Amino acid sequence: MIDRNQFRKDFDALASELARRGADVVAPDSAWGKAKALDERQRALKGEAESLQAERNRVSKLIGRKKSQGEDASAELASMGEVSKRVKQLDAEAKQAEADFAGILLEIPNPPHASVPDGNSEEDNVELRSWGEVRKDEVPPHWEIGTGLGILDFEAGARLSGNRFTVLRGAGSRLTRALMQFMLDMQADKHGYEEIWPPAIVHGEAMQGTGQLPKFADDLYKLEGENAYLIPTAEVPVTNLYRDMVLEHDALPIRHCAYTPCFRREAGSAGKDVRGMIRQHQFDKVELVQFALPDQALTQLQELTSHAEAVMQALELPYRVVELCTGDLGFSAEKTFDIEVWLPSQKVYREISSCSSFGQFQGRRAAIRVRDESGKPVPVATINGSGIAIGRCIVALLENGWQPDGSVRLPEVLHPYMGGLQTINK
Repeated sequence: MIDRNQFRKDFDALASELARRGADVVAPDSAWGKAKALDERQRALKGEAESLQAERNRVSKLIGRKKSQGEDASAELASMGEVSKRVKQLDAEAKQAEADFAGILLEIPNPPHASVPDGNSEEDNVELRSWGEVRKDEVPPHWEIGTGLGILDFEAGARLSGNRFTVLRGAGSRLTRALMQFMLDMQADKHGYEEIWPPAIVHGEAMQGTGQLPKFADDLYKLEGENAYLIPTAEVPVTNLYRDMVLEHDALPIRHCAYTPCFRREAGSAGKDVRGMIRQHQFDKVELVQFALPDQALTQLQELTSHAEAVMQALELPYRVVELCTGDLGFSAEKTFDIEVWLPSQKVYREISSCSSFGQFQGRRAAIRVRDESGKPVPVATINGSGIAIGRCIVALLENGWQPDGSVRLPEVLHPYMGGLQTINK
């Protein structure tokens, strides 16, 4: 959530920052425009209430003087009654306006960091670096490779649950488990993350705290009759571990990693990636989450991104890192680095991890604070990223490890996790 004090004291500067996301973000009919109108209404109501309060004080003194002199004060008393009724009405209207204002603030995105490149879409994202040698030969798509090996069963997934669900069998199932264990081991043992095993169902307040609600309600799976949701990412429960808490200055940075199943309706992706495992309604992911001092957020983002890259390098997957432009930033992010893996069947890079700094945006929404050097509680900075998405990792491993005889070579780091298996064969 944006800082309401900054909204009121530095409105034009904040509007300019948000406009870098696109002119529509600060249009009159946008959440920003509605917040401005509600703030102006609050100010008008407050001004009228203060004027009436001054009038009530004046009339009260007049009534007291008239009564002390034995004069008739009935007209003033009647006037006071009307003023009191209007003040009560104004109080109710002001409370409603404040509630509406607080609600609409939740729909305003995070302003981009000044260092984020300007742009309108993913076409304007900036490639920062690449790693590994991409294969340019003809490789079948992962769904053909996986079904040919008998490890991906899309028909069973559809029979059980509908489109965009997959059953993994045999070595495919073990590969999922191996990747989960390998990624958690790397982040916990090598990079110092504390492993968390959180619930996969959270209250609506947790979704609001990280920015999924109210903006992305249509993309979430809500439990019928309850204020509860299936999580779209471990970011939600792990970030909200510290909801309504004050962290100590010396405790930061805090680093957590977590494996969870993730659930997304993908309401806005009709027609995209309908085949295979790129865009599923249920998928598995290891998430990295950090809590940092506000002035250390971008430093920690660089660190977290390097930890996700370490996974890619250990798995021998060629990738590149791109910085998202202002027009492609996620709602809650102030700065984002995407890691994109090379898919030889498509001869393109596809996102496999997104690492973002949220600044104090989530800390403010979830009331997670840290004491600054003076001891004053301020909203904490949060950083997170995929470390990494397991389904997309399997896609990349199948295609990059595919051999002309139909088998798939596994990276050496996974051999111990696969019981010594080095190749998946028919």
